Amino acid sequence: MSSETSPHKPRVAVVFGGRSSEHAISVLTAGAVLRAIDREKYDVLPIGITTDGRWALTADDPDRMAIADRQLPSVAALAESTEGAVVLPVDPTNREVVYSEPGSVPKALGEVDVVFPVLHGPYGEDGTLQGLLELSGVPYVGSGVLASAVGQDKDYMKRVFTSFGLPVGPYEVIRPREWEKDPAAARRKIVDFAGEHGWPLFVKPARAGSSMGITKVDDLGGLDEAIEEARRHDPKILVESLLRGREIECGVLEFEDGPRASVPAEIPPVTAHDFYDFEAKYIDSADGIVPAPLSDEQTAKVQELAVAAFEAASCEGLVRADFFLQDNGEFVINEINTLPGFTPISMYPRMWQESGVSYPELIDRLLQAALQRSTGLR
Repeated sequence: MSSETSPHKPRVAVVFGGRSSEHAISVLTAGAVLRAIDREKYDVLPIGITTDGRWALTADDPDRMAIADRQLPSVAALAESTEGAVVLPVDPTNREVVYSEPGSVPKALGEVDVVFPVLHGPYGEDGTLQGLLELSGVPYVGSGVLASAVGQDKDYMKRVFTSFGLPVGPYEVIRPREWEKDPAAARRKIVDFAGEHGWPLFVKPARAGSSMGITKVDDLGGLDEAIEEARRHDPKILVESLLRGREIECGVLEFEDGPRASVPAEIPPVTAHDFYDFEAKYIDSADGIVPAPLSDEQTAKVQELAVAAFEAASCEGLVRADFFLQDNGEFVINEINTLPGFTPISMYPRMWQESGVSYPELIDRLLQAALQRSTGLR
C-alpha cells in the first residue's frame, strides 16, 4: 500500500553499512539520520548491510552508531542475528519486507513506503542500490541510477562536467586494462603527467569517497606505493595535480521550484595532516568554516557552479559540491557527492543549518521529495 492511500505514517527503511571501504562512515551517518527523523511523522525500519553483503535487521539505537575511543562502528555489531537476512522483493507490486533465519519461518516486517539509503561508495552510492530500488518500485532519497554512477566515478564525472563547460583541474586516468597489460607504460603516463603539471600529485581510487585510498605523492619515490594503495580500493585510479588555493564546499538541495545552493563552507588547512584525509574528517574532526569568508561575488559564483554541476549530472534530492578557489581567483570543481555524509560534523547539514534549514527539516524535506517522486523514467 503506498503512502498516498494509506492512513498510517510513511514507513522509512534506513539502509546503511555496505560492502565498500566507507562502511563505518555509513553507520555514522545512519545514526545521525535515525536520531533526526521525526518519529511522530514516520515509522522507521533500520536495515544494515554487512561488509560481506548480508542485509541484516539491526537495532534502532543511534547511540551505538558512533565513534567510541577512536573505534569505528559496524553493522555486524548492531545486527540482531549473525545469520538472519532481510529481503526486499524485486516486485513493483509488492513492498513487503521479509526477515528470515535458518530453520525458522520467514517473518513479514511490513511494507516500506520509501528508502533512505545512507550508503557511501561502491555497492550503494554508485547506482547499484538505486537500480535495485527501481526494479522494486520503491521510492528512495537521492539521485537515480545514472547520476549516482556519474557521481561515484570521478573519471566520468569530470568528463560530464567538461562537456557542460564546467571548470575542472588537470587529471589523468589509469584504467584496469592499462595497468594489467603494461604497468611500466601506465607508470610512465603518470610520470609524464607530473612532468607537465609538476609535483606533488594526488593518486586516488576513481570510485571511492571519504578520502579513502588517497595519497599525496611528493616525488617519484612514493609513486609505486601510492598506486598500490589506490588500487587496493579500485582497479581504476585517478591522478590529479595539486591545485593551490582554498577548499570550498557548497550544498545543493532540491526544493519545489528546483535545486538551490546553501551558503558555502571552507575547509581550512589541516596542519596535522598532508590534506583533508580520512582521519582529519572523521577521527580528528577538522572544523570547517561556515559560512566561508568569501566576497558576495565569490559566494554567488560558487553557488551558481554547484547548481550547474547538480543539473549537469542529472542529480536529484541532494548533492555536496567540492571546489578549489585558486590563487588566481577562479573556481575549479573537484567533485560532487550524491550522498554526502550526515554525521554530526559533516559539512552538508552544517551548511544547510546556516542557510536556515535545520537538520530534522532537511531529513523531512528529502523524505517528502522522495515520496512524491516516482520510480522509473522521469
